[in-house]
Amino acid sequence: MHLSVLTPDVEYFSGQITSIKVPGAAGQFQVLKNHAPIVSALVDGAVEVKTSEGKLMKFVITGGFIEVLNNKVALLVQGITE
Repeated sequence: MHLSVLTPDVEYFSGQITSIKVPGAAGQFQVLKNHAPIVSALVDGAVEVKTSEGKLMKFVITGGFIEVLNNKVALLVQGITE
């Protein structure tokens, strides 16, 4: 899957991943390859990304949205802290 993580100011990450866990408005959820299309609101909280190289990235977001379509994931957030 391809992930793009964007804030209003910068593209924080763009690359291939195997999974992502996000803080959804109704609770945390994970997206894997071939996930059904979805658009969901996100709340403040931790995000975990496993890259295709096996590296685990962790960061905290301030609100936003996630869109998943055809193995492309867009994470649009208001802010990020590591």
